[in-house]
Amino acid sequence: MKVTLDLTDLVATGQLTQNEADRLARLGAEDTASLGSNILLAFGTVAVTLGGAVLFPTVQSVIVMGVILFVLGLGLVLNKAAKWWLFAQFCVTVGALAIVGGVGYLSGGSVWANIGMTVGLGAAALLAQSGMLAALAMIELAFALGAGTAYWHASYVLGVDRPAFTISVLAVVALALFLISLQQKSAYERVLLIGARTAVLMINAAFLVGSLFGDLTLGWPASWFTVVWAVLLIGVGIWGVYANRRWVVNAAAVFGVVHFYTQWFEYFGPNPLSLLGAGLLLVVFGLLLRWINMRVYSTRAGAPAAA
Repeated sequence: MKVTLDLTDLVATGQLTQNEADRLARLGAEDTASLGSNILLAFGTVAVTLGGAVLFPTVQSVIVMGVILFVLGLGLVLNKAAKWWLFAQFCVTVGALAIVGGVGYLSGGSVWANIGMTVGLGAAALLAQSGMLAALAMIELAFALGAGTAYWHASYVLGVDRPAFTISVLAVVALALFLISLQQKSAYERVLLIGARTAVLMINAAFLVGSLFGDLTLGWPASWFTVVWAVLLIGVGIWGVYANRRWVVNAAAVFGVVHFYTQWFEYFGPNPLSLLGAGLLLVVFGLLLRWINMRVYSTRAGAPAAA
Protein backbone atom coordinates (compact mmCIF):
# COMPACT_ATOMS: atom_id res chain seq x y z
CA MET A 1 0.00 0.00 0.00
CA LYS A 2 1.33 3.45 -0.95
CA VAL A 3 0.34 6.48 1.12
CA THR A 4 0.95 10.15 0.29
CA LEU A 5 1.76 12.32 3.30
CA ASP A 6 2.44 16.05 3.64
CA LEU A 7 5.33 15.81 6.10
CA THR A 8 5.64 19.58 6.59
CA ASP A 9 1.97 19.89 7.52
CA LEU A 10 2.09 16.84 9.81
CA VAL A 11 5.07 18.27 11.69
CA ALA A 12 3.43 21.70 11.92
CA THR A 13 0.23 20.22 13.40
CA GLY A 14 2.17 18.07 15.86
CA GLN A 15 1.15 14.71 14.39
CA LEU A 16 4.78 13.83 13.57
CA THR A 17 8.06 14.74 15.20
CA GLN A 18 10.82 16.26 13.09
CA ASN A 19 12.93 13.10 13.50
CA GLU A 20 10.06 10.90 12.26
CA ALA A 21 9.51 13.22 9.30
CA ASP A 22 13.21 13.13 8.40
CA ARG A 23 13.19 9.33 8.52
CA LEU A 24 10.16 9.11 6.23
CA ALA A 25 11.73 11.64 3.84
CA ARG A 26 14.89 9.49 3.61
CA LEU A 27 12.79 6.41 2.83
CA GLY A 28 10.94 8.35 0.14
CA ALA A 29 14.22 9.50 -1.39
CA GLU A 30 15.41 5.88 -1.58
CA ASP A 31 12.22 4.85 -3.40
CA THR A 32 12.55 7.80 -5.77
CA ALA A 33 16.13 6.87 -6.68
CA SER A 34 15.10 3.24 -7.23
CA LEU A 35 12.20 4.35 -9.45
CA GLY A 36 14.55 6.50 -11.52
CA SER A 37 16.94 3.60 -12.06
CA ASN A 38 14.10 1.33 -13.11
CA ILE A 39 12.82 3.89 -15.62
CA LEU A 40 16.28 4.42 -17.14
CA LEU A 41 16.77 0.66 -17.47
CA ALA A 42 13.35 0.32 -19.10
CA PHE A 43 14.16 3.01 -21.69
CA GLY A 44 17.54 1.41 -22.32
CA THR A 45 15.90 -1.97 -22.84
CA VAL A 46 13.44 -0.46 -25.33
CA ALA A 47 16.34 1.05 -27.29
CA VAL A 48 18.26 -2.23 -27.35
CA THR A 49 15.15 -4.16 -28.40
CA LEU A 50 14.33 -1.75 -31.21
CA GLY A 51 17.94 -1.85 -32.39
CA GLY A 52 17.88 -5.63 -32.43
CA ALA A 53 14.62 -5.65 -34.37
CA VAL A 54 16.13 -3.35 -37.00
CA LEU A 55 19.29 -5.44 -37.32
CA PHE A 56 17.38 -8.74 -37.46
CA PRO A 57 13.96 -7.87 -38.97
CA THR A 58 12.30 -11.28 -38.70
CA VAL A 59 9.43 -12.61 -36.62
CA GLN A 60 11.72 -15.28 -35.17
CA SER A 61 14.14 -12.64 -33.86
CA VAL A 62 11.26 -10.80 -32.21
CA ILE A 63 10.23 -14.02 -30.44
CA VAL A 64 13.82 -14.68 -29.32
CA MET A 65 14.17 -11.15 -27.89
CA GLY A 66 10.80 -11.56 -26.21
CA VAL A 67 11.93 -14.80 -24.59
CA ILE A 68 15.14 -13.14 -23.34
CA LEU A 69 13.23 -10.21 -21.82
CA PHE A 70 10.58 -12.46 -20.31
CA VAL A 71 13.13 -14.79 -18.69
CA LEU A 72 15.12 -11.82 -17.37
CA GLY A 73 12.04 -10.22 -15.81
CA LEU A 74 10.70 -13.48 -14.42
CA GLY A 75 14.09 -14.24 -12.88
CA LEU A 76 14.09 -10.89 -11.07
CA VAL A 77 10.56 -11.50 -9.80
CA LEU A 78 11.28 -15.02 -8.57
CA ASN A 79 14.45 -13.80 -6.84
CA LYS A 80 12.30 -11.18 -5.05
CA ALA A 81 14.44 -8.27 -6.25
CA ALA A 82 12.17 -5.63 -4.73
CA LYS A 83 14.23 -2.66 -5.93
CA TRP A 84 13.96 -3.89 -9.52
CA TRP A 85 10.26 -4.73 -9.38
CA LEU A 86 9.17 -2.12 -11.92
CA PHE A 87 11.91 -3.08 -14.38
CA ALA A 88 11.09 -6.77 -13.90
CA GLN A 89 7.40 -6.19 -14.64
CA PHE A 90 8.34 -4.14 -17.70
CA CYS A 91 10.54 -6.95 -19.05
CA VAL A 92 7.92 -9.61 -18.36
CA THR A 93 5.15 -7.61 -20.05
CA VAL A 94 7.13 -6.52 -23.13
CA GLY A 95 8.62 -10.00 -23.49
CA ALA A 96 5.18 -11.62 -23.31
CA LEU A 97 3.78 -9.21 -25.88
CA ALA A 98 6.65 -9.96 -28.26
CA ILE A 99 6.21 -13.73 -27.85
CA VAL A 100 2.42 -13.61 -28.25
CA GLY A 101 2.62 -11.30 -31.25
CA GLY A 102 5.29 -13.39 -32.94
CA VAL A 103 3.63 -16.74 -32.32
CA GLY A 104 0.26 -15.35 -33.36
CA TYR A 105 1.71 -14.11 -36.64
CA LEU A 106 3.48 -17.38 -37.41
CA SER A 107 0.43 -19.48 -36.51
CA GLY A 108 -1.90 -17.39 -38.65
CA GLY A 109 -4.33 -16.88 -35.78
CA SER A 110 -4.71 -20.58 -35.01
CA VAL A 111 -7.28 -21.29 -32.31
CA TRP A 112 -5.04 -23.85 -30.62
CA ALA A 113 -2.10 -21.45 -30.68
CA ASN A 114 -4.28 -18.79 -29.03
CA ILE A 115 -5.43 -21.26 -26.37
CA GLY A 116 -1.84 -22.28 -25.72
CA MET A 117 -0.80 -18.64 -25.35
CA THR A 118 -3.75 -18.05 -23.01
CA VAL A 119 -2.58 -20.85 -20.73
CA GLY A 120 1.01 -19.62 -20.93
CA LEU A 121 0.07 -16.05 -20.12
CA GLY A 122 -2.11 -17.17 -17.22
CA ALA A 123 0.70 -19.27 -15.73
CA ALA A 124 3.18 -16.44 -16.24
CA ALA A 125 0.78 -13.99 -14.59
CA LEU A 126 0.68 -16.10 -11.43
CA LEU A 127 4.44 -16.68 -11.39
CA ALA A 128 5.26 -13.03 -11.97
CA GLN A 129 2.28 -11.78 -9.94
CA SER A 130 1.48 -9.58 -12.92
CA GLY A 131 -1.97 -8.11 -13.32
CA MET A 132 -1.07 -6.97 -16.83
CA LEU A 133 -0.34 -10.54 -17.92
CA ALA A 134 -3.59 -11.71 -16.33
CA ALA A 135 -5.48 -9.14 -18.40
CA LEU A 136 -3.60 -10.17 -21.55
CA ALA A 137 -4.48 -13.82 -20.88
CA MET A 138 -8.19 -13.00 -20.85
CA ILE A 139 -7.90 -10.91 -24.02
CA GLU A 140 -6.04 -13.77 -25.70
CA LEU A 141 -8.80 -16.16 -24.60
CA ALA A 142 -11.39 -13.85 -26.15
CA PHE A 143 -9.41 -13.93 -29.41
CA ALA A 144 -9.35 -17.73 -29.27
CA LEU A 145 -13.14 -17.71 -28.90
CA GLY A 146 -13.58 -15.60 -32.03
CA ALA A 147 -13.31 -11.99 -30.86
CA GLY A 148 -11.11 -9.56 -32.72
CA THR A 149 -10.44 -5.97 -33.67
CA ALA A 150 -9.63 -4.18 -36.90
CA TYR A 151 -8.70 -0.70 -38.02
CA TRP A 152 -8.64 1.23 -41.25
CA HIS A 153 -8.73 4.92 -42.03
CA ALA A 154 -10.76 6.66 -39.30
CA SER A 155 -12.60 3.41 -38.50
CA TYR A 156 -12.29 1.01 -35.58
CA VAL A 157 -14.05 -2.36 -35.55
CA LEU A 158 -14.80 -4.79 -32.72
CA GLY A 159 -15.94 -8.21 -33.88
CA VAL A 160 -17.24 -11.25 -32.01
CA ASP A 161 -18.04 -14.21 -34.27
CA ARG A 162 -20.05 -16.21 -31.72
CA PRO A 163 -21.33 -13.86 -28.99
CA ALA A 164 -23.33 -16.49 -27.05
CA PHE A 165 -20.43 -18.97 -26.92
CA THR A 166 -17.92 -16.24 -26.06
CA ILE A 167 -20.12 -14.90 -23.26
CA SER A 168 -20.72 -18.37 -21.81
CA VAL A 169 -17.05 -19.39 -21.71
CA LEU A 170 -15.81 -16.06 -20.35
CA ALA A 171 -18.58 -16.04 -17.71
CA VAL A 172 -17.46 -19.47 -16.44
CA VAL A 173 -13.82 -18.35 -16.40
CA ALA A 174 -14.62 -15.06 -14.63
CA LEU A 175 -16.73 -16.81 -11.98
CA ALA A 176 -14.05 -19.46 -11.42
CA LEU A 177 -11.30 -16.84 -11.03
CA PHE A 178 -13.45 -14.83 -8.61
CA LEU A 179 -14.28 -17.85 -6.45
CA ILE A 180 -10.63 -18.94 -6.38
CA SER A 181 -9.56 -15.40 -5.44
CA LEU A 182 -11.74 -15.62 -2.33
CA GLN A 183 -9.57 -18.50 -1.17
CA GLN A 184 -6.27 -16.80 -2.03
CA LYS A 185 -5.75 -14.01 0.47
CA SER A 186 -2.30 -13.21 -0.89
CA ALA A 187 -0.63 -11.59 -3.89
CA TYR A 188 -2.47 -14.06 -6.12
CA GLU A 189 -5.83 -12.58 -5.11
CA ARG A 190 -5.06 -9.34 -6.94
CA VAL A 191 -3.92 -11.18 -10.09
CA LEU A 192 -6.98 -13.44 -10.11
CA LEU A 193 -9.35 -10.50 -9.63
CA ILE A 194 -7.74 -8.58 -12.49
CA GLY A 195 -8.19 -11.61 -14.72
CA ALA A 196 -11.84 -11.92 -13.68
CA ARG A 197 -12.49 -8.22 -14.24
CA THR A 198 -10.91 -8.32 -17.70
CA ALA A 199 -13.12 -11.28 -18.56
CA VAL A 200 -16.14 -9.25 -17.43
CA LEU A 201 -15.10 -6.39 -19.73
CA MET A 202 -14.84 -8.80 -22.67
CA ILE A 203 -18.25 -10.30 -21.78
CA ASN A 204 -19.81 -6.86 -22.01
CA ALA A 205 -18.08 -6.25 -25.35
CA ALA A 206 -19.58 -9.51 -26.63
CA PHE A 207 -23.02 -8.47 -25.35
CA LEU A 208 -22.64 -5.14 -27.17
CA VAL A 209 -22.00 -6.92 -30.46
CA GLY A 210 -24.81 -9.38 -29.80
CA SER A 211 -27.29 -6.62 -28.97
CA LEU A 212 -26.64 -5.06 -32.37
CA PHE A 213 -26.24 -8.06 -34.67
CA GLY A 214 -27.46 -11.09 -32.73
CA ASP A 215 -25.72 -14.45 -33.04
CA LEU A 216 -25.67 -15.55 -36.67
CA THR A 217 -24.23 -18.97 -35.79
CA LEU A 218 -27.15 -19.91 -33.53
CA GLY A 219 -29.71 -17.72 -35.24
CA TRP A 220 -30.47 -15.79 -32.05
CA PRO A 221 -31.89 -12.28 -32.65
CA ALA A 222 -30.32 -9.12 -31.27
CA SER A 223 -33.35 -8.53 -29.03
CA TRP A 224 -32.43 -11.57 -26.91
CA PHE A 225 -29.03 -10.14 -26.13
CA THR A 226 -30.52 -6.71 -25.49
CA VAL A 227 -32.91 -8.01 -22.83
CA VAL A 228 -30.52 -10.48 -21.18
CA TRP A 229 -27.72 -7.89 -21.02
CA ALA A 230 -30.01 -5.35 -19.34
CA VAL A 231 -31.27 -7.88 -16.78
CA LEU A 232 -27.75 -9.05 -15.95
CA LEU A 233 -26.42 -5.51 -15.59
CA ILE A 234 -29.19 -4.62 -13.14
CA GLY A 235 -28.87 -7.88 -11.20
CA VAL A 236 -25.07 -7.79 -11.00
CA GLY A 237 -25.13 -4.09 -10.05
CA ILE A 238 -27.53 -4.77 -7.17
CA TRP A 239 -25.38 -7.69 -6.01
CA GLY A 240 -22.31 -5.43 -6.17
CA VAL A 241 -23.96 -2.91 -3.86
CA TYR A 242 -24.93 -5.50 -1.25
CA ALA A 243 -21.61 -7.36 -1.53
CA ASN A 244 -19.68 -4.08 -1.23
CA ARG A 245 -17.95 -4.60 -4.59
CA ARG A 246 -17.40 -1.06 -5.82
CA TRP A 247 -15.70 -2.08 -9.09
CA VAL A 248 -18.67 -4.29 -9.97
CA VAL A 249 -21.13 -1.47 -9.30
CA ASN A 250 -19.15 1.02 -11.36
CA ALA A 251 -18.68 -1.47 -14.22
CA ALA A 252 -22.40 -2.29 -14.24
CA ALA A 253 -23.23 1.42 -14.27
CA VAL A 254 -20.79 2.24 -17.09
CA PHE A 255 -21.92 -0.62 -19.31
CA GLY A 256 -25.51 0.08 -18.40
CA VAL A 257 -25.05 3.58 -19.85
CA VAL A 258 -23.28 2.14 -22.91
CA HIS A 259 -26.15 -0.33 -23.42
CA PHE A 260 -28.81 2.32 -22.91
CA TYR A 261 -27.28 4.80 -25.34
CA THR A 262 -26.58 2.12 -27.92
CA GLN A 263 -30.26 1.22 -28.02
CA TRP A 264 -31.33 4.86 -27.64
CA PHE A 265 -29.53 6.01 -30.79
CA GLU A 266 -30.40 2.81 -32.65
CA TYR A 267 -34.10 3.64 -32.21
CA PHE A 268 -34.13 7.48 -32.16
CA GLY A 269 -31.14 8.24 -34.34
CA PRO A 270 -28.67 11.17 -33.99
CA ASN A 271 -30.92 14.25 -33.99
CA PRO A 272 -31.03 17.36 -31.74
CA LEU A 273 -33.85 16.10 -29.51
CA SER A 274 -32.30 12.67 -28.98
CA LEU A 275 -28.93 14.26 -28.20
CA LEU A 276 -30.56 16.64 -25.68
CA GLY A 277 -32.44 13.80 -24.02
CA ALA A 278 -29.35 11.62 -23.94
CA GLY A 279 -27.30 14.40 -22.34
CA LEU A 280 -29.88 15.03 -19.62
CA LEU A 281 -30.13 11.33 -18.84
CA LEU A 282 -26.33 11.08 -18.67
CA VAL A 283 -26.29 13.80 -16.00
CA VAL A 284 -28.93 11.88 -14.01
CA PHE A 285 -26.98 8.61 -14.33
CA GLY A 286 -23.78 10.35 -13.22
CA LEU A 287 -25.43 11.88 -10.15
CA LEU A 288 -27.01 8.53 -9.26
CA LEU A 289 -23.66 6.73 -9.52
CA ARG A 290 -22.03 9.43 -7.40
CA TRP A 291 -24.75 9.04 -4.77
CA ILE A 292 -24.22 5.27 -4.66
CA ASN A 293 -20.45 5.64 -4.30
CA MET A 294 -20.57 8.36 -1.66
CA ARG A 295 -23.65 7.44 0.40
CA VAL A 296 -23.77 3.66 0.32
CA TYR A 297 -20.06 2.98 0.66
CA SER A 298 -19.32 5.81 3.07
CA THR A 299 -22.15 4.59 5.29
CA ARG A 300 -20.77 1.07 5.27
CA ALA A 301 -17.25 2.28 5.94
CA GLY A 302 -18.43 4.10 9.08
CA ALA A 303 -20.71 1.32 10.30
CA PRO A 304 -19.69 -1.03 13.13
CA ALA A 305 -18.00 -4.27 12.06
CA ALA A 306 -20.92 -6.34 13.35
CA ALA A 307 -23.28 -4.55 11.00
